[in-house]
Amino acid sequence: NGAFTELLVKRCAPAAIDGVEPSEGQLDYARKRLDAEQARFHRGDAMALPFPDRAFDAAVMALVIFFVPDPAKGVAEMARVVCPGGVVAAYAWDMHGGGFPYHVVQREMRALGAVVPAPPCTEASRGEVMTALWRDAGLTDVELHEITVQRTFASFDEFWAIVVGWAAVGETMATMAPEAIAQLTARLR
Repeated sequence: NGAFTELLVKRCAPAAIDGVEPSEGQLDYARKRLDAEQARFHRGDAMALPFPDRAFDAAVMALVIFFVPDPAKGVAEMARVVCPGGVVAAYAWDMHGGGFPYHVVQREMRALGAVVPAPPCTEASRGEVMTALWRDAGLTDVELHEITVQRTFASFDEFWAIVVGWAAVGETMATMAPEAIAQLTARLR
């Protein structure tokens, strides 16, 4: 959606940025955040990047690795397009360790019998799996850093408005009976 790209532009002043995303809706949103002089956005696939070998100084997957059907192929593609000595990086929520922002919501939805969709490759969010993906792609000097983030909400209503606005939660809630939604709200409150 361009959020990470926007931060790169503000904090790093890169000479150029190219972003790749398969969803036209996300691309449209990103293009509204940043103009073409700040970043170029391309419709594409992380497992088949539309760039030549050694074209970039760095490649980053921001909260994406668990959405890539074949994470090893995605990491190998990033390694392919980065120059020797460059950086290949990612950051991800720990989907299995409770680090996903809506982990508690999804747990409570499942407890009420709702089917909650998951990204295709949540295993790729595990630190040891990510480290192996980088090493298996032939990358060296692989480092893993855990970042702990705390988010505070002014009220439950603010939290709830954000939660139901997230597509996966909203879509799942649309399949739930009103009584189950009331139960979910009470359990989360």
